[in-house]
Amino acid sequence: MKKLLILSGKGGTGKTTTAAAFIRFSNAKAMADCDVDAPNLHIVSGMTSTPTRTDFLGSDKAQIDASLCSGCQICMQHCRFDAVKMDGNVCKIDAYSCEGCGVCAYLCPQNAITMNPDVAGEQQLYQDERTFSTAQLKMGRGNSGKLVTAVKLNMLKYAPDTDLAIIDGSPGIGCPVIASVSGMDLVLVVAEPSLSGLSDLTRLFKTTNTFQTKIAVCVNKWDTSPENTDTIENFCKQNQIPFVGKIPYDASASAAINQGCSIADIDCPARAAMFAVYQNVQQLLG
Repeated sequence: MKKLLILSGKGGTGKTTTAAAFIRFSNAKAMADCDVDAPNLHIVSGMTSTPTRTDFLGSDKAQIDASLCSGCQICMQHCRFDAVKMDGNVCKIDAYSCEGCGVCAYLCPQNAITMNPDVAGEQQLYQDERTFSTAQLKMGRGNSGKLVTAVKLNMLKYAPDTDLAIIDGSPGIGCPVIASVSGMDLVLVVAEPSLSGLSDLTRLFKTTNTFQTKIAVCVNKWDTSPENTDTIENFCKQNQIPFVGKIPYDASASAAINQGCSIADIDCPARAAMFAVYQNVQQLLG
């Protein structure tokens, strides 16, 4: 199985649009959405089955048994994260602020505080003749890298025997992206034709180079700034990065996306350009 990861330096560049089109073009049997902070590939994935849902357990967080709490506030005085609040005459834990250090449980004279696994998110697995793995991280939780790894492992565990797996990654270069890049055969970066787009591409190139993972680049909406597109293409030439194509701005593509459709399903210039990019990526994957 060849594993293709699609990344971008920021949201809104066309990363998920590209992933959805590639899924249609290849009739992919294995897919994953590793953008666990804001997953949306399921909207255009075409999966109709009901997903299997599983709680994702993150780091331990403190919990206070109100029936045992005396309201002495020792835990509040020693919590460096300001996660302990008063609730009437007893203390309670703010789960968003708690970092799970365990100081409160250690110091509580009433043994009213325990450390318990926190439900940090939810994994979802869709299965029919295809396998689609995704997840949603709860707001304020810091376990995104671990959840991304769990999403990938779920896809690999349940995916049918297939030639290609397509993974939609997170924007940026943070923990979710680092967790996504590991084990990939190729990373396709969807760049935007701007100075910030070049900066984002440079950072992603350094990140993938650290993992010795192959990278390719395409530019979306290239005709909104041909000069910056040329600059990005020259950067790729200087760094021996395969440049696999340019997709023009296309209003009909935007309309299709707003309706929850893939641009692979409509006849427009953006689709033709995207298909050419897909064919070039397939050649790189062998």
